[in-house]
Amino acid sequence: MEQIRVCTHDGPGAKPVIRTVPWPEIGKKAALIKVGACGVCGTDLHILKGHWPKPLPWPFTLGHELGGVIVECGAEFTEDFMSKPLQVGSKVMIPPLMPCGRCYYCIHYPESANKCLTPVYYGRYLGFDKAPHMWGGWAEYVYVDLDMLPGTKIYKLPDDMSLRLGALSEPLTSCIRAFNRATRAGGFSWGDTVVIQGSGPIGILAVAAAQEMGAGRVICVGAPEAPRLALARKFGAEATVDIEQLKTPEQRIEAVRDIVGGFGADLVMDCSGHPTAGPEGIEMLRDGGTYVEMGQFTDAGSINTSWHRICTKDLNVLGSWGFTGNDLPLGVDMLYRTRNKYPWLDMQTIYPFTEDGVARAVADAMAMKTVKSTIVPWPELVG
Repeated sequence: MEQIRVCTHDGPGAKPVIRTVPWPEIGKKAALIKVGACGVCGTDLHILKGHWPKPLPWPFTLGHELGGVIVECGAEFTEDFMSKPLQVGSKVMIPPLMPCGRCYYCIHYPESANKCLTPVYYGRYLGFDKAPHMWGGWAEYVYVDLDMLPGTKIYKLPDDMSLRLGALSEPLTSCIRAFNRATRAGGFSWGDTVVIQGSGPIGILAVAAAQEMGAGRVICVGAPEAPRLALARKFGAEATVDIEQLKTPEQRIEAVRDIVGGFGADLVMDCSGHPTAGPEGIEMLRDGGTYVEMGQFTDAGSINTSWHRICTKDLNVLGSWGFTGNDLPLGVDMLYRTRNKYPWLDMQTIYPFTEDGVARAVADAMAMKTVKSTIVPWPELVG
C-alpha cells in the first residue's frame, strides 16, 4: 500500500518536518479520512510559541480545523455521532475535543462536556509515536478509531459542501456557542449592538455569527486594515476601528462609543486573545451590558482593571471555552445555509502540504498577513 505523509514539530519554535508512515490497517470501528483542507488556528500558533500551559507529547501533528472525505472504513463504522449514515465518500469533519464520557462533567453536566476532566484532542494531545501516527490535520490523512478512542466524534457534512467550508465549521461553532452563552444569560437579544474585539479568523467569523443570530449592528475593532479590517466590512461589519491608527485605549473606547451612539454597546466579545482587550471592552459597553471572553485559549497574562467598574456598570461577564458536540450542527448549518451570502473562502489563504508550505502558513498567520492560513494537501478535493 502507499505511504502517507504527516507533518510534525519537535517542539516550540521547531521547523515542520514531514514524515512518512505506512498505510494503516483499518479497524472494524475505524476510518481513514483524506484531508481536503485544514486551518491554522490561533491555538496552533500559541503552541508553537511555547504558550500552551500543559505538557504536550512532542513530536506531534498539529491541526484540528479540518474537512475531509472517508476513503476507507471498517464494517462497524456506519454513522456519525448524531446517527447520520457514513460510508466511503462521505464528507466529514472532526471536532478536536473528545470528552471521556465518564467524568464528573460528562456525566452530571453534559452541556459542559467541553470541560471534561480527561479529554483527548486531535492535533494536540496525541503524539506521533502513537500508532498509526495520524492524529492531526496537517497531514494527508487522519485516522479515527472508536474502539481506541471512544470519545471521538465524527460529524457528517452535506454532500455538496466545500471541504474548505468544512474546515471553518470548528472555529465558527466556537463563536456560535459564545453568543448562545450570552443569550442564555439574558445578555444578547435580537437587534442588539455588538462590538467584536479582534479581526483575526475568530473575529471575522464572529462578525458573521452575530448577524445570523440577530444582532442589529456589528462593529469590529482590530488590525491591520489589509487584509483583516477590510474583510470584516465585507462580512457585514458596519464600521471598523483600526488599533494601529488609534493607539491608546481611550481613543478606541471613544471611537466605538461615537459609532454606536447612546451609552455604549449591548454586547462586547473578545476574539483577540490579548489580555488588554478586557479592560477596554468593558468601557465600550453600556451599563447593564454583557462582556463575553472567548479569545483567551492560552494564558496570555492577567488583566489590569478594577472590579468596581464591573460592579458599578452592572455587567454580565461570561467566559466561553470551545463547544460541545451538540453545538456543532449549528456551525455546519450556518456555513451551508449562508455559503453564498458571506465571502467565506476569501478568509482562507491556501498553502501546499510541503515543509515550506506549512512553515509559510504559520509564519504568515503569526505576521497577520493572512486571515486564515489553510493547508491543502489534496487540491483536487477542494477545487
